[in-house]
Amino acid sequence: MAAPTAYALIATDLDGTLLRGDDTLSDRSLAALARAAGAGARHLVVTGRPAPRVRPLLDQLGSRGLAVCGQGAQVYDVGADRLLWSVTLDRELAETALGKIEAEVGQVYAAVDQDGVEGLTLIEPGYLMPHPTLPAVRVDRRDDLWCEPISKVLLRHPDLSDDELAATARSVVGSLATVTMSGPGTVELQPCGITKATGLALAAAHLGLGPERTIAFGDMPNDIPMFDWAAHGVAMANAHPELKAVADEITLSNEDDGIAVVLERLFLGLEDLEDLEDIEGLKGLKGLEELRELEELEELGEFEEL
Repeated sequence: MAAPTAYALIATDLDGTLLRGDDTLSDRSLAALARAAGAGARHLVVTGRPAPRVRPLLDQLGSRGLAVCGQGAQVYDVGADRLLWSVTLDRELAETALGKIEAEVGQVYAAVDQDGVEGLTLIEPGYLMPHPTLPAVRVDRRDDLWCEPISKVLLRHPDLSDDELAATARSVVGSLATVTMSGPGTVELQPCGITKATGLALAAAHLGLGPERTIAFGDMPNDIPMFDWAAHGVAMANAHPELKAVADEITLSNEDDGIAVVLERLFLGLEDLEDLEDIEGLKGLKGLEELRELEELEELGEFEEL
């Protein structure tokens, strides 16, 4: 059946959004995405992770299309295992930016994501991976980080909070790079002007779609450009306050299948509702008989409870 919504593109962040804290995808989220796909909607992963670190998750999703990786610096063709588009961060500019940041806050610890579908994540001494399940190669000194082209630099400070480090970095880096905060312990430098919206717009255009039919889900400030671009932005309950402030809607947390809750509301028909035993929000309705009184299925969108 046709979807009771105008959304043709579903853009989802991964960490803290579609993924649970243990890096798994729930059956409910997979089923909701499959239902949306059956209704004709396309799903795009839009993540800060580089392409090589996303492939196993895309396999779980059954994706053979496109994914936006590296904070928008990469548009990855999953089926062909190649980058349709990528932009690198100039390594000399990256070193200069790091020097400016350390002049303000003292020593930081750095890592880099190399460009390409086989690029490595390199970490210097003292850097702790925010996701210990992701593979990384430790190098002996910072100079070794710059041995190959990179898509971004990841920063951690031993004492400052992520918000404090990101704010200081933005104040001193200027046009050398774009500063983002994409998760706990993850402040990043990426090519100037590149954001998740950059990659999302390119991927959507490749699919013949635009912002007016896009719904986006996220949890961190690096998702703000994506929300600005999309017609509708949904923040998770666990989202950073800066993202919640600009969101059109707030759903449940990633641990509580917040994406699935919204997609079920948007893409499930009446015959599907009869089969569901435990969907948040249906408890507030007197019964399915009330839904059948609707003249058009589109009116489901008026029920805030769903």
